[in-house]
Amino acid sequence: MYWLGLDVGTGGSRALLVDAKGMVRHSYTAAHEDMAMARPLWAEQHPDDWWRASQEAIKGVLKAANITGEAVRGIGVSGQMHGLVLLDKDNRVIRPALIWCDQRSQKQVDCINATVGSKTILESTANPMLTGFTLPKLLWIRDEEPANFERVRKILLPKDYIRFKLTGEFATEVSDASGTGLFDVVRRRWSREMMTALGLDMNILPRAYESSDITGTVTREIAEATGLQSGTPVVGGGGDQAASAIGNGIVEPGAVSCTIGTSGVVFAYMEKPAYDELGRVHTFCHAIPGAWHVMGVTQGAGLSLQWFRNRFAPEMAYDDLTAEGALSTRGSQGLFWLPYLMGERTPHLDASARGAWIGLTARHQRPDLIRAILEGVCFSQRDCLEIIRALGAPVSIVRLSGGGARSPFWHQLFADIFRSPVATLETQEGSAYGAALLALVGTGEYQSAREICSVAVHEVQTKSPDPDTAPYYERAYGIYRSLYPALKQAFGAISQLDE
Repeated sequence: MYWLGLDVGTGGSRALLVDAKGMVRHSYTAAHEDMAMARPLWAEQHPDDWWRASQEAIKGVLKAANITGEAVRGIGVSGQMHGLVLLDKDNRVIRPALIWCDQRSQKQVDCINATVGSKTILESTANPMLTGFTLPKLLWIRDEEPANFERVRKILLPKDYIRFKLTGEFATEVSDASGTGLFDVVRRRWSREMMTALGLDMNILPRAYESSDITGTVTREIAEATGLQSGTPVVGGGGDQAASAIGNGIVEPGAVSCTIGTSGVVFAYMEKPAYDELGRVHTFCHAIPGAWHVMGVTQGAGLSLQWFRNRFAPEMAYDDLTAEGALSTRGSQGLFWLPYLMGERTPHLDASARGAWIGLTARHQRPDLIRAILEGVCFSQRDCLEIIRALGAPVSIVRLSGGGARSPFWHQLFADIFRSPVATLETQEGSAYGAALLALVGTGEYQSAREICSVAVHEVQTKSPDPDTAPYYERAYGIYRSLYPALKQAFGAISQLDE
């Protein structure tokens, strides 16, 4: 018997199968079309492309395992957060989705703050309003595309569109809903206060479940299209970071995760809601009932290396890039990288921020540029970690997953710059894996996420800060922190020039 986890990422949809012990048995990834960026800081993808890739991934993993859908006992879904999927009265997609890294809605954020009030927003959602959240995107549609807004009957998050296609149900779960700007994170329900204040209809929202609750079952039509069995339960799952945290075993205080995908996220478990008064980190519901988490986000973490590779070294594998970066010296010969390719969330909350190499000289070569990118991402994630520590979250070890975990060199950089032990895990499957573990809980195989994580999640390698290198990076981190304030005004002027 198997349980299936499906993750709708930015670059592709990934399906994997785990057994009753949570061991990954088979996986399959189907690529998405590239996101469309018609203007600076715009980012869109089409939900129907996610569905195409999801079907391909499901069929691919069933074929890889040489099984039929009858062997799949339950399904968990995960995906990129904050995206806006709009459906009309016939449940058709109205327009491409504005996804997580779209930053066009600063005008709408300002309007929400003026209309509702920053204090009320924080009391209603436990977070400040950000351009990355779903609500400002919805209001951008209302302001800039009123004909499309008039057609809206339901809004869904990316993974929840896939859930709808699988089950016919309009549903979400608390961890992903927390990042919409419309969810009462403390009370774990939609915020009627926010909807009313902005003149929005509560009926456009899907029902919100806990992450391991069953939200529907696979329909007969979809069973025929995918090879799944009709009636297979689909649990709530989680936003990509909450699901990844389950896969990383971040289910009690002490262990913190650092996940490097397109974005980079530092994630810590909290037994009760706690939030930063400046709004530099997010406070969301955890995928565990009665628990919360705080997380800091670097918008362009793995994206920085992806951007460099795609533009300047498309023939190279990422492992080869990081190996080339290791040829440079610590500190990249005085070169710093600001990874603000899509604006920035933590700690700056600035959609106008721009990426930059600082300290470039004629002596620098490609290995220096690459190493500066790797170090800059680490510094940016250190910003997140420091705020989380200040909120009272204990940090005994950081569990690294995603791109950084696959490179021993980058792994050591994280340990040196974080000044903390940093571990990698036996299973490096991230969000799809966490979604599958939640399916194990939702179908009754385990009583809780903590129980399955105690069985399935194991650390395999831990790197400690190098006593000779870590002090050097502490000084370099101080320089890094001084760069954004020095450039903030220029970034704003550049943004206006772009417009």
